[in-house]
Amino acid sequence: MQHFAKKRFGQNFLVDTSVINNIVDSIQPVSDDVMIEIGPGLGSITKPLLSRLEQLNVIELDRDIIPKLKRNCAIADPENKHKLIVNECDVLKFNFAEFHTSLINNNTTGAVKKLRIVGNLPYNISTPVLFLLLKNRHLIEDLHFMLQKEVVDRIVATPSIKSYGRLSVMLQTFFTTQALFEVPSYAFEPPPKVTSAILRLRPDTQFEKTINDYSLYEALVRQAFSQRRKTLKNTLKNICSVEQIEQADLLPIQRAEELSIADFVRLYSIIA
Repeated sequence: MQHFAKKRFGQNFLVDTSVINNIVDSIQPVSDDVMIEIGPGLGSITKPLLSRLEQLNVIELDRDIIPKLKRNCAIADPENKHKLIVNECDVLKFNFAEFHTSLINNNTTGAVKKLRIVGNLPYNISTPVLFLLLKNRHLIEDLHFMLQKEVVDRIVATPSIKSYGRLSVMLQTFFTTQALFEVPSYAFEPPPKVTSAILRLRPDTQFEKTINDYSLYEALVRQAFSQRRKTLKNTLKNICSVEQIEQADLLPIQRAEELSIADFVRLYSIIA
């Protein structure tokens, strides 16, 4: 049952065994983990995950690939028929909170673990997926994703470099971010035109008590980076005054790319 990658789903199937093993070893699955894989494809990562887990939920939009995924997993181990749960839907429409609540309601043995989410994210929806999971961070234990290297570079970027921006600030405010290793294009079939990288995110609660209005913080960061070359006093004139910028120990002539995460949180605290 051959499957041809569909461009509209951003499909590039991982086929390099050594890379697959490195990814699974980095995730370090434990048998009773509550794990979700986004975009399992033909099961290259799904199969080794299933070998270490009691159960694995996957989210897959391509209905044509699901029978092949189930078949591949069953061939690897007949027990996988009972361990693999396929959710056929768009990940951007998947209700993670409802999913976790259902686990709690159906559990009679004790507390339910937080979600461990993994996947080879389609490059065309990687940023929306990350922002969706950011809003569900209270449910999450950790995230391991394969992404375009350029996106990973942006996520882990530090102030005053070109790749530092809204994505860097929003994710680093609420997660510890770590780029693990690169994945060359020849590890995929068909090979993409870009290099990929593995990203690890773990929720970081140090600013959670300070930021009690997520929408306001998000609006502040978005506006600050809306015109990168302009200064704070110009980009933020509809959100805060020059006096408030100075009250946050910042200079109105600074640009957003110069501000650390702590700077953004401090400015938020002034205007909140």
